[in-house]
Amino acid sequence: MTALLGYQFALLARSQRWLAPGLLYVAVLAVGIQSGQPVLDSLGYGAAALLPVAAWLVRVCVTNEPPAARHCASAAVGPGRVHLAALLTAFGSTAVAGTIGTVVIVLISRRTSTSGSVEVPPLAAVAAGLLAVLACTLVGTTVGALCNRPLLRATGWAVALTALGALLALVTAGSPARSAVTGLVSGSDSGTVAFALLPSAAALLLAGAATAVTCALAARRG
Repeated sequence: MTALLGYQFALLARSQRWLAPGLLYVAVLAVGIQSGQPVLDSLGYGAAALLPVAAWLVRVCVTNEPPAARHCASAAVGPGRVHLAALLTAFGSTAVAGTIGTVVIVLISRRTSTSGSVEVPPLAAVAAGLLAVLACTLVGTTVGALCNRPLLRATGWAVALTALGALLALVTAGSPARSAVTGLVSGSDSGTVAFALLPSAAALLLAGAATAVTCALAARRG
């Protein structure tokens, strides 16, 4: 699996198809987060921006490989493992971007509550931000996995449903991503650092189930 992951990461890097979702993430952070803003608000905003990026990167990774190369890799290690490596590549790439973004946000933000009356510990802010990043990245990966191949092969439907799914995952009550982001934003009013442990666990279960289903289907369809 290590070699397969290295192959998928190299394929993604050489394709340059990561540039569009990567630039989207940078643009959203540049427009929505300014130096001196309350750190918890900014962390929630930054984590939310990762959800559509993760879903987009999943689509990039599962469609990135030329058919002939994919058939060769599938024949060597199995189509299920190839699909799993593509999903892990998308998740890992988004998580790395989110981790860097979280550190930058904490460094440039005002580490207090919204009113400025309560100090927010930087290490606690980083930990809370990373948990929100994990929840949003996992939910975005779930959306991408369920809205693309092998479940959906038509490009038009896949792109439209990926975008719609990412939006719904951010605004629907009960979504782990929404819960994680809301916890940070709400905590900013009082300076309370909310650690998204339950949302992250729920997101992990959803992502695991979606990965298992899509990998099994990829293996059946060959």
